[in-house]
Parts: sequence; C-alpha cells; structure tokens
Amino acid sequence: MSTTDITIVGAGPIGLATAIFARQAGLTTRVLDGGPADGDKACGEGLMPGTAPLMAQLGIDPPGHPLEGVVYAQGTKRVEHRFPGAPGKGVRRTQLREALLKKATDSGVSITREKYVSLEQDEQSVIVTTDSGETHTSRYVIGCDGLHSSVAADLGVVKPVPRSAKRYGLRQHFATPPWSSLIEVYYSKDAEVYITPVSVDTVGVAVLGRKGVNLEHAVAGIPDLAARLAGAAPASTLRGAGPFPHKARTQRTGRVLLVGDSGGYVDAITGEGLRVGFAQARAAIDSLKSDSPWRYPRAWKKVTREFRVLTQGLVALASSPLRGSIVPLAHAVPSLFGVIVNRLAR
Repeated sequence: MSTTDITIVGAGPIGLATAIFARQAGLTTRVLDGGPADGDKACGEGLMPGTAPLMAQLGIDPPGHPLEGVVYAQGTKRVEHRFPGAPGKGVRRTQLREALLKKATDSGVSITREKYVSLEQDEQSVIVTTDSGETHTSRYVIGCDGLHSSVAADLGVVKPVPRSAKRYGLRQHFATPPWSSLIEVYYSKDAEVYITPVSVDTVGVAVLGRKGVNLEHAVAGIPDLAARLAGAAPASTLRGAGPFPHKARTQRTGRVLLVGDSGGYVDAITGEGLRVGFAQARAAIDSLKSDSPWRYPRAWKKVTREFRVLTQGLVALASSPLRGSIVPLAHAVPSLFGVIVNRLAR
C-alpha cells in the first residue's frame, strides 16, 4: 500500500496533463496506465488556437503542422474562415502523449502500468485496487479513463443514451503532403469527414457517423477528397471510437472527480475535446489544491458550457432532416460561420 495526494486513472493526454498540473500545484501524484502501450486512439488531432496557452502552462510544444482555419464543404458549396490570431496545430496523438509523458515524468509523477479495477472511499481517502492486486491510497482520485470510464461506471453516474442518438468515429493517417493548412470538414449524406494536416507529409482522416460508418466508403463518396487521397499509402492502422455521446449525472462524487471524456462527452464534431479537457484538468487541480472538491462541478460547467451548447446544436442539425442545410447556410451567411469558428478557436 502507498499513499499520495492524488491517484489519476488513465494515462492519455488528459490524464497526463492533470498530473502535470497537480505537480505544479505541489501535490504528490500517481498515474495508473492500463491502456494501450502507445496511447493511441481514434481522434481528430487538431488543437485549436485556444489550446496554446494551456500547452504553455503544461510546458510542452510537440511537433505538428500549423492549422490556420476551418473549411466546411458539401457538394459544390464551400466556406472557409481563417483564425484571426495565432494558428492552431495538428499533432499526432502519439507525439502529444509522448511530450506529456516526458514532462510528467520529469515533474516527478509516478506512472505505473496497472489497470484500475475498483475503488472505495471514506471521508478522508480513496483506496484504488488494480489488476495486479495492489491497492493505492490517496486523498483524492481523478478518473481520466475516457469515453467508457470504469471510474464513472463504478460511481453510478453514467446516464443511458438512446440508441438513435449514438454516433461512432474512425481515424486513419495517410502519407501525402497536406494540400492546405486548414481543417477541412466534408459533409456527405451519412457522415462527416475531417481532414487534419499533422506533419509536412501526413494527413489524418477522421469520419463520424452512425453505427457501421466506413472510412473508405465515406471518402469515396466525396469525389474531390477521393482524388486528393488517391494512391496515398496508409500511415497508421485504422482506429475506431464510440459510441458517443457519454453523459454523467455529476463530475464529482465525494473525493472522486471525473476529467475529460469520463465526465461527459458530446461529440467530436467541433474538434474541441483536448482544449476543453485541458481546461477541466486545470479546474480540477485548482479545486483540490485548496481541498475544495465540491467546487469542481461548477467549474466544469463553466469551462465546458460554450462547447456543449455549440456541439449539441451542430449534432442536432447533423442528425436531423436539416442536415443538408448546414453547409449551404454557412456559405450563405459566412459571417455567422466565422463567429462560430472564432468561438471554438478560443
């Protein structure tokens, strides 16, 4: 048995960022890493400009490709908006995690290859049991174990989602020089396809849609995009994610907090997951360094409010008979499209 201030379940980007913020606050921290060794998963990999200040606070600057704006396209309609200030960055998740892992280790975070099994808590502490049979006692636990969070499930806070509302994602990289420095979002009949440049010779392709969505078929249904990717060799394995959304009744139960996707996830449609997750991580540590865990749910609502409202609105449109009107409307009123992009970029 060992004791720390905080045990973090999950060693993805959000879990590691939470650990770094915790060490910066002077809190002893352990991370339980029970996921894939490379830490990879399906995600869009676009970091909006608003992520830059948080990356600076974390002390990392992973390699990537500048992102200067966003394009929406459907058929012959196309509308683009460039970020008014500094660009964002397309970063391979594996490289982002590698930078965070090094920073966390250098900061004195203890990271162990153990998988979370269960927890018990009282008024003073939380005991986590892992698959190795070890128990870890800490004053607080933070669940950063993603969309299918075992911590959230054990707390009994996961809300059921109707089957009709569930969406799924796929992601694969292709070896081809990016043809622009913009995030491109293509709307087809049944899916959204996202193109994110992540290096000088690689683009990431992500697809969102209903169960059974197929990346190859989705790309083939968009002639301009299919021509761009024709002959490009895969540069990674195909990864899947979902279903989402994931809803939690609360982001805190006693001494256990939920940060990142584990505390609630709407959809990947806006690409804001990492920025919002990093902001949640900072808010969680701010509440714990003053031994005020009850402050976190309110802070969580504050840092996610705009993201949730915009994303829920876009997902509702994308799942309705008005789906085909999204790009034409953005094309007809580019100023409104620009306002939305600028809001998300922050």
